[in-house]
Amino acid sequence: MNPILRKLSRDLPAMLGLFIVVVVLLVALFGPWLAPYPGDASASHLLQRLKPPSEKFPFGTDNLGRDIFSRVILGARGALAISLTVVGVAMLVGVPLGLVAGYRGGWVSETIMRVTDVVLAIPQLVLALALAQLMKPSIESAMLALSLTYWPFFTRIVFAETRRLSSSMFVDALRGVGAGPFRIVFLHILPNALSPVIVRATIGLGFTILVAAVLGFLGMGASPPTPDWGLAIADSRLYLPRAWWYATFPGLAILITVMGFNLLGDGLRDLVDPRLRRSR
Repeated sequence: MNPILRKLSRDLPAMLGLFIVVVVLLVALFGPWLAPYPGDASASHLLQRLKPPSEKFPFGTDNLGRDIFSRVILGARGALAISLTVVGVAMLVGVPLGLVAGYRGGWVSETIMRVTDVVLAIPQLVLALALAQLMKPSIESAMLALSLTYWPFFTRIVFAETRRLSSSMFVDALRGVGAGPFRIVFLHILPNALSPVIVRATIGLGFTILVAAVLGFLGMGASPPTPDWGLAIADSRLYLPRAWWYATFPGLAILITVMGFNLLGDGLRDLVDPRLRRSR
C-alpha cells in the first residue's frame, strides 16, 4: 500500500470523513434513482402536507406535502455542484495570482497581495451576502458571489509556498541551465505547492456548502421549487416547533456533509504538514 494511504488509513477521523464524502458523492450522482419520490422536486400534494416521519415518509413531508427524504437526497447534487464550482473557479483565479506574486516580486506582487489582504479583511460570509444582494437571487448569483470571495485564500497559500520554493536549490539550478520563468513556475514550483492547495480545497468544499446554505436560507440562493437544504430550513420556520422534522433533516444533511469534508481535510493536512498534527 502507498505510504500516504497507509498513514491516512490509520487516521480514524479522516477515514470517517472520507466515508461521508464518498456517500454524499454517490447520493449526488444517483439521487434521482435513490429518491423514493423523485417527482417531488416540483410537485405538491396538499392532502399529505406536514406529515410526521413514518414508514411511507421516513423524514416526513413539508408544507406542500412533498417527501423531505427525497428532497434531501436531490438537494445533495445542488450542494456539491455549487461547492465544486466555487472552489474550482477560486483555484483558477487564486493559484495563478499566488504564483505570479510569489515569483515575480516588485510592484506586481505588492498589488496582488494588497488586494488579497483587503478581501481577506472582510469576513467571507458578509462579503458574499453583500455581493449577492447586488445580483438577482439565483444559484448562479450565489456561486459568483462565493467565488469572488474565496480566491484570496488560495492566493495567500500559493504565494507563501512560491516564496519558499523560489529560494530552493533546485530553482537556482533551473535558472543556471537557462530555464524560463514559465517553466520554473508551472512545471516545477506549482507541483510542489499543490499539497496545501488540495487541503485548502477539501476544507473549502465543506465551508462553501455551509455558506451556500446560509445564502439559500436568506433567499439569495436557490429559488423554489429547487430542492435545496438551506431553502428547506428557511421554509420550515413558519411551522416550528410543531413540524420539527421539516428543519431537522435538511439541517442534519448540512451538518454531516460539512463535518465529512472537514474531517477529511484535517487528515490530509496532517499528512502534508506533521507539525500541525492534531493531538490524539
